[in-house]
Amino acid sequence: MGVIVNNKLLHHNLFNASRPVLAMLLVQLFATGMQLLSKLILNQGTFIFALMAYRHVVAALCVAPFAFFFDRRSHANKFSWQVLFWLFLSAFTGITAAMGMYYYGLRDTTATYATNFLNLIPVVTFVISSVLGMEKVSVRRRAGKVKIVGAILCVGGALITVFYKGKGFHIGHHAIAGHRDVAAPAVIFNEIEADAEAHWGRGTLLLLGSCFCYAAWFVVQVKLLKLFPSKYLATMLTCVIACIQSTALGLCLDRNKAAWTLGWDLQLLTILYSGALATAATFCLMTWAISIQGPTFPPMFNPVTLILVAISEGIILGEEIRVGNIVGTAVMVAGLYCFLWGKTKEMKKSSHLPRAAAGAVEAATATSEPAPLQSAAVVPSGSPTTNTVSVDVLEEAGSGCSTRNP
Repeated sequence: MGVIVNNKLLHHNLFNASRPVLAMLLVQLFATGMQLLSKLILNQGTFIFALMAYRHVVAALCVAPFAFFFDRRSHANKFSWQVLFWLFLSAFTGITAAMGMYYYGLRDTTATYATNFLNLIPVVTFVISSVLGMEKVSVRRRAGKVKIVGAILCVGGALITVFYKGKGFHIGHHAIAGHRDVAAPAVIFNEIEADAEAHWGRGTLLLLGSCFCYAAWFVVQVKLLKLFPSKYLATMLTCVIACIQSTALGLCLDRNKAAWTLGWDLQLLTILYSGALATAATFCLMTWAISIQGPTFPPMFNPVTLILVAISEGIILGEEIRVGNIVGTAVMVAGLYCFLWGKTKEMKKSSHLPRAAAGAVEAATATSEPAPLQSAAVVPSGSPTTNTVSVDVLEEAGSGCSTRNP
């Protein structure tokens, strides 16, 4: 009888321990689907600002019930013009600018290549927060040294991905358009290759710009969540404001009715998918997993998305996989894990502060989760606002050793 009870307890404990893992695997699956669907509709000529406007309408509607039930009485009375300004800035940096540039970069490159750049966001955010005095770099401690090594590896992996291509191979079928027709003139083929190279360079610059915008968005979130700690309500309002911004900019660029018309096609599926799964569902799963395992847990699963996107893109879209991509990705993943390990050690050390000091820190950061930089885990999967709950990480990460407000 005792053995049966012990087995039941063991199975129960294993099930409880596996739930956060399953939640993060679902998040990575949502992110993979989002990348592939986005790449498909962008290849079909979807107008990017229309896509962003519609998807954040869906996202706002999906998050609205959570805001109504959890935040309607908590901090609604704190809403002011100052909060509105920071919401506007959050929507612009994290969605309109960051996501806009990411989509344009994704259109000019591949899903695998674009996903690689998202791993640079924690490092860029770390650099910005260090420059602003929100986080202190301790080069004398082992954790600080490992963080710096991780940041260097991430940047080195990105450079390898950009400048070294190497040999290419295909997993399944591949696009015939990517290969030279023996009957085609050499001049035409060279012009096509030159045009593709130009688009690739432009896409790389846009992806880098997207990384910096996302990093800036994290810094903005610190200030926003201090003024307005209602995470669900802030997420919903950010989506609404981002929709207005995307619509206004989109109308300035293209007022053609066809660019804004929706049909029963892949574009509509992508919009619904991104709003319901890549935003609302991801937000809830991330929030729950962070509350159980801590903020460094989600980024550990980022390589899953990289692998799934690379394999799926090779099989479904017939994209060529380059050796340079594989090598650069491996270096970036190693750097990411080094960075997260160092960050985790620093957080554990800060958690062992004297009780009085810990109480002061907790009072100073009443709305923050004990988290570092996990943007890469969430940003690619959908709306950047899905990471609202974890961004105050920057604040608490530096709360024990430096000023936190930007």
